[in-house]
Amino acid sequence: MTTKTISRIQQEGMQALINTPGPVEAIRFIKIFDPGFGDYTIERKTWLPDDPDEYFRSIERGK
Repeated sequence: MTTKTISRIQQEGMQALINTPGPVEAIRFIKIFDPGFGDYTIERKTWLPDDPDEYFRSIERGK
């Protein structure tokens, strides 16, 4: 038994994903493991008011 390279394992795995659920579902599956980027806790301060009441008033105003 020969050991497969990481590249070969990746290639076979990707092909199995594409063949079984199809390319769209394969991409959706891969995105499950994507951690994304940025820091939500820090970034939300730039778009979310500190005052929760202000947040709800902005929703009521449609903004």
